[in-house]
Amino acid sequence: MRAVVARAGSPVVEVVDTPDREPGPGQVRIRVAAAAVNPVDSMVLEGAPVRFGLVPAREVFGLGWDVAGEVAGVGAGVTGFAVGDAVLGLRDRLDVRTGAQAEFVVLDADAVGPLPAGLDAVAAATIPLNGLTAWQGLELLDLAAGDTLVVTGAAGAVGGFTVELAAARGVRVVAVAGAADEDFLRGVGAEWFVARGPELADRIRAIVPGGADAALDAAMLGPDALDAVRGGGAFVALNAGAAPPALRGTRVHHVWVRADGARAAELAALADKGGLTPRVAGVVPLADAAEAYARPTKGGLRGRWVLVP
Repeated sequence: MRAVVARAGSPVVEVVDTPDREPGPGQVRIRVAAAAVNPVDSMVLEGAPVRFGLVPAREVFGLGWDVAGEVAGVGAGVTGFAVGDAVLGLRDRLDVRTGAQAEFVVLDADAVGPLPAGLDAVAAATIPLNGLTAWQGLELLDLAAGDTLVVTGAAGAVGGFTVELAAARGVRVVAVAGAADEDFLRGVGAEWFVARGPELADRIRAIVPGGADAALDAAMLGPDALDAVRGGGAFVALNAGAAPPALRGTRVHHVWVRADGARAAELAALADKGGLTPRVAGVVPLADAAEAYARPTKGGLRGRWVLVP
């Protein structure tokens, strides 16, 4: 089968022929219909996981976390899935030879969930990684209806999902992004909008006296975002090394996304009903994967590029 990989020492993705895999016990084999390209894929391409000691060095790493497609085989002990079922899933392991950007991928069954008939595979492929990151970040913050939340990088994939999911819980959201994104963010549930820039915390505190109850820092602003949170509040950072010190008694967390097929299915069902907004920047054939990796470097990306075999 064909798969997209990163090769040690090379800054360019490759599409290679690689042996297919059969599902083992507790696993599901998926015929890929669509696989999103995310910033974490570019980080793997650049060798970041090896540099940070997250995985040992190897010659080839598979790329792609998000997948939507149909079941092509099930391993021993798997129930609830049959060949031909439409599904979506998340590959959350870093140290793999092939990822979701391939013609087929094998995932643990609990990383896979059913895909609603009304949601197309391309849109669905943008949900698992970013939707689960947003959901799991909100779980760490543990907010109640009426609490206030600052979301930085709110126009991005994780940020946009966070705004929608938080607003649906009754959380009052301060969205931080570029001025051009204000209408979109208010449309998906942000109560307030603050343009990114200097003196961010002071401008947020002018809206939310005393500071917000929490922040999810998708833009990796660190101390600037933390300063907008009240003493004793909560803060979630998305990237290792991006979390500031826990000043003023703030609870500071990292969100390390984990695969959760049941929750991914809930998010897909929410998107199917219009309660979550997948954003697709464009669609590229698997064979032209390098093009999809080059597009985000040009800036202004809203949504994800998606590869289709």
